Amino acid sequence: MRLDEYGAIEVDEFPATRQSLRIAVVTETYPPEVNGVAATIASFVEGLQRRNHVVQLIRPRQGKAEAAGTNDRFHEVLLGGLPIPNYPHLKMGLPSKRALVRLWKHRRPDLVHVVTEGPLGWSAVQAASTLRLPVCSDFRTNFHSYSKHYGIGWLHRPILAYLRKFHNRTRLTMVPTEALRRQLAGEGFHNLKVVARGVDTVQFHPQKRSEVLRQRWGAAPDAPVVLHVGRLAPEKNLAALLAAYDTLMGAYPALTFVFVGDGPSRSELERRCPRAIFAGMRTGDDLAAHYASGDVFLFPSTTETFGNVTTEAMASGLAVVAYDYAAAAQLIESRVSGMLAPVDQTSEFIATAVELVGQPATAARMGRRARTVAEQHSWERVVEELETMFLQVLHSDLPPPAVPPAPSSFSRVIDT
Repeated sequence: MRLDEYGAIEVDEFPATRQSLRIAVVTETYPPEVNGVAATIASFVEGLQRRNHVVQLIRPRQGKAEAAGTNDRFHEVLLGGLPIPNYPHLKMGLPSKRALVRLWKHRRPDLVHVVTEGPLGWSAVQAASTLRLPVCSDFRTNFHSYSKHYGIGWLHRPILAYLRKFHNRTRLTMVPTEALRRQLAGEGFHNLKVVARGVDTVQFHPQKRSEVLRQRWGAAPDAPVVLHVGRLAPEKNLAALLAAYDTLMGAYPALTFVFVGDGPSRSELERRCPRAIFAGMRTGDDLAAHYASGDVFLFPSTTETFGNVTTEAMASGLAVVAYDYAAAAQLIESRVSGMLAPVDQTSEFIATAVELVGQPATAARMGRRARTVAEQHSWERVVEELETMFLQVLHSDLPPPAVPPAPSSFSRVIDT
């Protein structure tokens, strides 16, 4: 504060007040569901509240007895949902346009942010258009790429067309990497902006390492532990993971291989990997201890939009072996903070893993460097960037996107 020559306070010394927004966030996944999208959404919802914004969270009810949460800066709206095929623990929202129009007429948000592209997300885009609310979206899951892993590769183009139509009806679509932005722009997606993903560097920390846990796994003090965290499902490129397991167990008999996660492929993996530890689903500090108690992290997926487990492993001080793709491509400098293999080159991925596991001092050095990189991607920084994007959408002079006729039967079914 400063006084002028007359003893009055000079007003230009007051800091600018940050605008408080009312933000409706629409998502079909949220904790206690366990997946990368749910965890990410929870982190940015909490971050927005800390920055003085009011969040109205709209999502499917996960259980009959579940009650909506509420506080001064948070209000949940729970709608109907159905289990997703092959993902029974997840819910898909039902068409809810009329319900959302009624809700937003009564409690009108400043803008709507749609996270997922299911029937609930589609309804939110339509309701926002009806009420002339600014709306933006996230591109978080490569559903069109998943189709080939479930024997429905012929749906790749129709699914991509639906996703393109969905996102092009919003004023801005946020993507986590520049590579994905270029890919989607080439497929006809408009108004794409790169907004990074964050990682909780307090929860995921090398100090969470547990010798008790390593002993439970049967790992000798100086023997390497190779870790994989993620959904055990076909779209995660498990063939490369299995090939790496076979080679590593043959090359290093004292090695302990740990799978953290669950999914439809778990029973097959347990049959194929009898010497591995299957820890199942882990959360919170328990998950953090599992990460930090490993030495090398393997992540072979090439269908992620980002891959939160990569940043969680880096924050936990692990050397990561991954393909030059998604979060790994964006954050890892190969042979400095981790190891990258060319995309879909399984032999290179395996050779890289074998090399790194055989060099524990190098792996430890890369893990320390990975931790340093992760510290630069805290959620506080990411939420600040997200807030900037929301303000740009809210104050944009661009007209709302055009509303084309529904081009497919799928679009008409959920156009409620």
